[in-house]
Amino acid sequence: MDDIQKQILAERARAAARRSLASRYAGAAFAYVSGSIMRGEGAAFSDIDLVVVFSSLGRAWRESFTEDGFPVEAFVHDPQTLAHYLHQDAESGCPVMVNMVATGSIIGPDVERGRLIQAKAAGVLAAGPKPLDSPSYDMLRYQVTDLADDLRGDRPPEEIAAIAAALYQKLADLMLLGRGAWTGRGKWAPRLMMKLDAELAAEFDAAFRLAVQGDGAWLLALADRELALHGGRFFDGFKQEAPVEARRLE
Repeated sequence: MDDIQKQILAERARAAARRSLASRYAGAAFAYVSGSIMRGEGAAFSDIDLVVVFSSLGRAWRESFTEDGFPVEAFVHDPQTLAHYLHQDAESGCPVMVNMVATGSIIGPDVERGRLIQAKAAGVLAAGPKPLDSPSYDMLRYQVTDLADDLRGDRPPEEIAAIAAALYQKLADLMLLGRGAWTGRGKWAPRLMMKLDAELAAEFDAAFRLAVQGDGAWLLALADRELALHGGRFFDGFKQEAPVEARRLE
């Protein structure tokens, strides 16, 4: 798909978002139209991310539908509920909503209000994630240690593949957040890894490809090396207390 086709696709997506806003969300103040199509990176079956903002709602919600052939993921908020999720993203280190708002195209009647919120989200995105505090750092180190240890010794290929699948996100989180970079879920993890360090991303990808084929040695070496950069393996001394309210009368 050339640049002109991508631009046409983005305009079609924006038009579909406007129709959705008018037909499904009458009275909304504004919305952000985001996603890979709007960035000029769309492919077949790419969806539209639509963050809709009303002046006031009883509660936020999300829903999915199809508009003019485009799959649409809609996230419906008012300023307070949107602020909650933007804050939650900043705290988690995974800026899903922050990215949609910061990079989205604004539509609707109150574009100026949309720009104010967008500027705040862009500032959060540019500032990067909070440094990992001790409990979250220790939890990641423990999870990576525990899963990496499952790769030690002889295992059948299908078990190695299953362990690798469980380890993928945890190791990506440790590698990205541990270097002061935002992390991401699903397809965003390798994208952000590539943005951070192309050589490291290639090694990360190659290790998991081999593990899925039943060879976990390179992945184990990568996990051990990464743990060494972040204080070493963490198993002995790990403790996690259950909430006080975690009980049920018989």
